[in-house]
Amino acid sequence: MIDTNLLKFPEEKVQKLMYHYHEILATLGEDPQREGLLKTPERVAKAMLTLTRGYEVDPKAVLLAAKFKEEYNQMVIVKDIDFFSMCEHHILPFYGKVHVAYIPNGYITGLSKIARVVDIFSHRLQVQERMTLQIKECIQEALNPLGVMVVVEAKHMCMQMRGVEKQNSVTTTSDFTGAFNQAKTREEFMNLISRG
Repeated sequence: MIDTNLLKFPEEKVQKLMYHYHEILATLGEDPQREGLLKTPERVAKAMLTLTRGYEVDPKAVLLAAKFKEEYNQMVIVKDIDFFSMCEHHILPFYGKVHVAYIPNGYITGLSKIARVVDIFSHRLQVQERMTLQIKECIQEALNPLGVMVVVEAKHMCMQMRGVEKQNSVTTTSDFTGAFNQAKTREEFMNLISRG
C-alpha cells in the first residue's frame, strides 16, 4: 500500500489546483481565510492528485515487467480486489471490489500485478463500465491469454448522496474475452468468486 503522505507532487500542479479550490470555497459562500479552511485548498489539491495518480503509470508495462513463461492453462483468479475511484460525472467516489480471471496461454504474471492494474485504472476519473473494459483489455493485450473476465461490483456516492439517494444499491459490470465466451467457463468463474 502506498503511503499517500510520502507522495511528491509537481508544485505547479499543486499551486494551480489550490488556486481553483480557493475560488470554489469563496464561490460557495465560505471564507477561505477562516482558520478551519486555511489549508483546505492545499489538502484538497494533494488529495485530488493522489486520487488521480493512475494517469502517471502505464498498466500494461506493469504486467509486462512481471511476465513469466509458464505452461499452466487453467483459470487464475484474483478476487475481492478493493478499489476506490472517482466518477467523472460528479467527481464523487465510487468504490467496491473487482474480480479478475484469466486463462494463461504460455505466460503468467505476478498476482499482485493484477491488483496493481486495478489500482492504476481506478485512480483516474472514471465510469465503472469503462474501467471494467480497460482492465480486461490491458490483461488481454499484455499476456495474450486464452481468455480474460472482469467483474466489478461498486457503490456510487453520486447515487447515495445526491440524485436518487439510494444507499444500498450495487452496480455490477462484467466483460470477457476468448474462453469466457463459453457460458460454462463464465459460470465456473462466477461460482468461484461467489464462495466466501
